[in-house]
Amino acid sequence: MDQWDQDYIDMEESGHVTFQKGGSGGFHFGCVDASLDWRYDDSLDRVDFTFEGFDEGTEVNGRGWAKIEGKGKQLVGRIVFHQGDESGFKAKRRN
Repeated sequence: MDQWDQDYIDMEESGHVTFQKGGSGGFHFGCVDASLDWRYDDSLDRVDFTFEGFDEGTEVNGRGWAKIEGKGKQLVGRIVFHQGDESGFKAKRRN
């Protein structure tokens, strides 16, 4: 992530993002744990999502997007907290 270092991202568990069939999913990094509501945008060839969850017990929400680059090798995107921080991110598929 652009905004946070790897030690923070993996503080409680390995940072991850999950997109499940049907438009649900979630992510966890640092002390943030959130659920996703996503939709695929054909015109931009990406997934747009909203999220809601908690950061150290405080409710958080926001939006973001993600797309696959490099022949399916990497997921890149951006997460934006409502009236707060934002960060680009990159993720690799877990085997």
